[in-house]
Amino acid sequence: MNPAFQRLMAEVTRLTRVGKLREATAAIKAALRGGSAPAPPQNADIVDVQARTVRREAPVPATGQFTAASHTEAAGMRKYKLYVPPRHTGQALPLVVMLHGCTQNPDDFAAGTRMNEQALERDFLVLYPAQAQTANVSRCWNWFKHNHQQRGRGEPSILAGMTREVMKQHNIDPQRVYVAGLSAGGAMAAILGDAYPDLFAAVGVHSGLATGAASNVQAALSAMKSGGAASAPSGQTPPTIVFHGDQDTTVHPVNGEQVVTARAGAAEPELERALSGNGRAYTRRIYREAGGSVQAEHWAVHGAGHAWSGGSARGSYTDAQGPDATEEMLRFFFENTLHTTH
Repeated sequence: MNPAFQRLMAEVTRLTRVGKLREATAAIKAALRGGSAPAPPQNADIVDVQARTVRREAPVPATGQFTAASHTEAAGMRKYKLYVPPRHTGQALPLVVMLHGCTQNPDDFAAGTRMNEQALERDFLVLYPAQAQTANVSRCWNWFKHNHQQRGRGEPSILAGMTREVMKQHNIDPQRVYVAGLSAGGAMAAILGDAYPDLFAAVGVHSGLATGAASNVQAALSAMKSGGAASAPSGQTPPTIVFHGDQDTTVHPVNGEQVVTARAGAAEPELERALSGNGRAYTRRIYREAGGSVQAEHWAVHGAGHAWSGGSARGSYTDAQGPDATEEMLRFFFENTLHTTH
């Protein structure tokens, strides 16, 4: 056997064993083209594409505060940014927790989703946890690791603790606390909804994956490509709204369907097809319980890729042509409160 080919196959075998399937495939393709195998990355936890770098700070609304802080507990420490609008004395306000995607940060995510501008207009607080690069080199939330998928452990514990800390520091209505995320953040938002249904009244998952879709890097890459193991409804997950582009080549659209299945099961949905004011067509599926309450909504955005629908070009991973995911998630959130029979 040719020594160069032997070295190539040894490298492909090594990459496959450690779960780096894309790098292994790239090495084989490079050899077939007559080129050399690309150098593998230095970290096995990269399970998302690289977003473009955004160096611009998120614009702060004309009034209100957007400040940085951190939360520390036994499970670890994470920094965060918090937007606080002008307050009405004595009024308890809602809180929306926003989990960014890989390579993003709170400023970038706030700019792309325009969530702070909505908070100023509608009077609610927004918490943006920041993933530490020491925890994941690409700043992905570790949704694909088994020790970060349960109540009281790992990043779910940190994020729930951070949320409760902010609730204590500010006058937050405990019945109106919500969580949403994009990509890896969407997958972690699904986990938080399942793990803490007593904390979050509703969940938003944009371009993400269902809880338990993977428990290691190799399984994560497989789930992102073709979907993970769909779990049965637990009956405890809060109402959930899902957005997913049907041309997403980073996280396959079937994952959005599996997030909905984990909440609504095989319920027959109401169907709505329309064209958004921004230009993209979409299909909206509404899943109701027997009593009529909405369990889940699924928005399939036609022609969209891996990007926040209706977002601003000031942030990364945004698609200005899609229906406004920020607007629709807030509508869905504020229709739901804790301790309400669904």
